[in-house]
Amino acid sequence: MTEARNDYKEVPMKEADEIKKDDEVVGLKPKMTLFNGITVIVGSIIGSGIFISPTGVLKNTGSVGMSLIVWIASGVFSMVGAYCYAELGCMIQKTGADYAYIMVTFGPFLAFMRLWVECIIVRPCSQTIVALTFSEYIMKPFFPTCMPPDVSGRLLAAVCIRKYTCVTSGRFSRHLT
Repeated sequence: MTEARNDYKEVPMKEADEIKKDDEVVGLKPKMTLFNGITVIVGSIIGSGIFISPTGVLKNTGSVGMSLIVWIASGVFSMVGAYCYAELGCMIQKTGADYAYIMVTFGPFLAFMRLWVECIIVRPCSQTIVALTFSEYIMKPFFPTCMPPDVSGRLLAAVCIRKYTCVTSGRFSRHLT
C-alpha cells in the first residue's frame, strides 16, 4: 500500500532532458480571489437545481416555515461537507483534488475508477440536468398556462447539449477565430 502512495508524482516544469533537479515541479499558484471562490461555489455546488427544487420542497413540507427549516438544515449539512473537503485540501497538498485524495487514501485502482465514473456517468448526467432545466425555463414563456410538452423539452435539451459539445470540441471554435 505504501508503494501506491509513492507512485503519485508531480509533473515536471521542463522537458525531461532539461530537468536539473527533482524538486523542480509544476505547482498551482494561489490566484483564487474571494470573487473567484464565490463564483466557483455558486457554479459547481449550487448548480441549476436550486431553481427547480424550491417548488418540490414547498409542496412536500406543506408550509413556508417548514420549508425554510429544511433549507437551513440542508445548508448546514452542505457546510459541514465543505469544511471536510477543505480539511482534505489542507492535509493532502497535491494537485488533482478528488483523484489525489483517493490516490493517497485508497490507492491507484480506486482513484482510477473514480475518474472513470466521473467521466462516464457524473459529468454527462450533470450536463443533461442543466440542459433539461434550461429547456424548461426557455419554454415557459411559450406555454404560460400549461406545462410544455415533454418531447419538445427533451429535444431542446438535446440540441443544447449538441451545441455545447460542438463549441467545446474545438471543431466549432476553429471557425470563431
